Amino acid sequence: MKPTTIYLVRHGQTEWNLEHRMQGHQDSPLTELGVRQAVWLGEALRHETIDAIYASPSGRAYRTAELIRRERDVPVQRCDELKEIHLGVWEGQTQASVQERDPDQYDLFWKNPGQFRIEGGETFHEVRERALGRLLTIVRDHPGQSVLIVTHTVVVKLLMAYAENRPLHLLWELPYIHPACLCKLHFKDGEASILLHGDTSHYQEAREAEAW
Repeated sequence: MKPTTIYLVRHGQTEWNLEHRMQGHQDSPLTELGVRQAVWLGEALRHETIDAIYASPSGRAYRTAELIRRERDVPVQRCDELKEIHLGVWEGQTQASVQERDPDQYDLFWKNPGQFRIEGGETFHEVRERALGRLLTIVRDHPGQSVLIVTHTVVVKLLMAYAENRPLHLLWELPYIHPACLCKLHFKDGEASILLHGDTSHYQEAREAEAW
């Protein structure tokens, strides 16, 4: 049997990305550039077979999935397990504000994610458990097919870390996960192989500085 192909995508740039705000389970709309980024990826994948599409229910991810889908008669299935990490009391705040008010946890978030804990939020371990469980279920349910998954930075990072056996304390090392970048995985006999990781070759204009 041929491998199951997973196209794993982060949503396009959002208004809060530009404002350097923590989004988490909260949401902000795609910018004009964010829409273009998703359209560019859709154009790049226009000749690829996509048998199923799954997306985080957050508007920014679901809209990105719709734009990539183009004219395909494939429904976008919402999956709560693909939501971004819940950032509790940080959500809606700017990164600068969070760093000033909660410097210890902010430092852990970027430098030692396994120890990160915030009031009202999730741990990286909890996000990995829910997102990886969903990914493996999707792979099981679509043997030999091609599946598009649109989600968020932390989820992409955690799923790619699984594929490359990257320890959690090295989670934020390169490659950077740009808006609407593409990761491509093959799953065969229970093993994952990486074909693309954070690819932005579909961008059709010079990359602008992007905030997480």
